[in-house]
Amino acid sequence: MEQNDLEIFLVATPGLEAPLAQEAAALGWTPEQQPGGVTIRGGWPDAWRANLWLRGATRVLVRIGGFRAMHLAQLDKRARKFPWADILPRDLPIKVETVCRASKIYHAGAATQRIERAISETMNMPVGGEGAIVVKARIEDDLVTFSIDSTGESLHKRGHKEAVAKAPMRETMAAMFLSQMGFDGSQPVLDPMCGSGTFVIEAAEIASRLAPGRSRGFAFQRLANFDADAWAAMAPPEALKAPQQFFGSDRDAGAICMSQANAERAGVAGTARFRSCSIADLQRPDCAPGIVIVNPPYGARIGNKGPLFGLHAAMGEVFRERLQGWRIGIVTSEGGLAKATGLPFQPPGPIVAHGGLKIRLWQTGPI
Repeated sequence: MEQNDLEIFLVATPGLEAPLAQEAAALGWTPEQQPGGVTIRGGWPDAWRANLWLRGATRVLVRIGGFRAMHLAQLDKRARKFPWADILPRDLPIKVETVCRASKIYHAGAATQRIERAISETMNMPVGGEGAIVVKARIEDDLVTFSIDSTGESLHKRGHKEAVAKAPMRETMAAMFLSQMGFDGSQPVLDPMCGSGTFVIEAAEIASRLAPGRSRGFAFQRLANFDADAWAAMAPPEALKAPQQFFGSDRDAGAICMSQANAERAGVAGTARFRSCSIADLQRPDCAPGIVIVNPPYGARIGNKGPLFGLHAAMGEVFRERLQGWRIGIVTSEGGLAKATGLPFQPPGPIVAHGGLKIRLWQTGPI
């Protein structure tokens, strides 16, 4: 496989493939959307750049080649001849994860053992354990395809968020919900139930043109083909000075402390502002109308649903009274709760898998 024409698969949160494809296109790739993610093509530096800059991908898998195999002995023999040394470092453990579909080799566990042993014995590498490089094997219609997980820890772990509130929204999902609301960095954003500040901090980072992966390391930095000088040349530019128009509030003072600490670590404390107040005490921000985005409690997640209808009705009333001209987005697993706000919602967005729940974005035009 040509090293400058690799197939690179950007894994998406199920239901958020479309905004990830838009994000990849905006960064200059030609994305092909499919269930579970987006495929782009390029060289290893494209995989590095995808890890550094994509806000909506959860990981970046690089396809490195494959072969046909009809039975386990053939899989073992061909896996031993595969050019692992071009990519895998000899001093780190490896872990293989296998999926089998419509193939004569149907036992994923047995296939995993054969591939791991082949790599371990030909490369003299240990198997499993902490910090292992993950090789993903897909056996479909008797074709074995290998990919390397170039990411390591999931990309929603930006590297600068230590404090997390109860039932947090993942950063990757928050960025894609903002994208679905048309956020491009120029509009004010308000989250009146901000928890640990995820929506507000993501919005402030986007406005500041900060690379989401700037504070963390990646699995590709430990591969044999990693070029440290080329990677250093990709260092993100200086942040833009964004206006102070990203607002978070929460009735829980502890959540506000978390949000402020997270914003400081992310380098956006100057543009993201947080205050402790309930929805009833919410004040209209002193700026042009923008986007309200909120991930309120929805029963299955925290506690019981009964009182939540009253909370949503009160929230809708506050928004209508104090936030005329703003667009409202509510992320919930319960359409009934969204409707309880009395807000004029458009048809809801696609179903998104989140912690065993099926959530959707409900949004309005300017109210």
